[in-house]
Amino acid sequence: MRGVNRVMLIGNLGKDPDVQYLEGNIAVAKFPLATTETYKDRAGKLISQTEWHTVVLWRGLAELAHKYLHKGSLIYVEGRLRTRSWDDRDGNKKFATEIVGDNLIMLDKRSDGNAGGMQHTGDAGGHDTPDSFISPELPPLGDEPAEGLPF
Repeated sequence: MRGVNRVMLIGNLGKDPDVQYLEGNIAVAKFPLATTETYKDRAGKLISQTEWHTVVLWRGLAELAHKYLHKGSLIYVEGRLRTRSWDDRDGNKKFATEIVGDNLIMLDKRSDGNAGGMQHTGDAGGHDTPDSFISPELPPLGDEPAEGLPF
């Protein structure tokens, strides 16, 4: 049986994407993404819990992030978890768990010249697919009726 490794996040960038170009002019972008859950405790006090994720985008998605995303941008990213390990200078084993994104939707409100609401999807090989660069009209989050939800 095959496993499933799928991650879907909506959050805000903690800083501008760091974009580097590897040999062969392959772009890779990396940035922290904050997701916040809010709930009420037993006393009725509102509690917010923020989780930080490291997102990595390749090729066309990396270039898109470099061009349009900035600290505070609200995005939807879909991808898979990847855990890397290495030895530091002192010989200690270090680990990093990252989200390798293959689908990105910018959720910021549109303004003149802004790319809010644009979507870009990389194909399974990680190459960008120009035909999949679309600009859907997305309703604001939370405006859907509860009875229309599949869960």
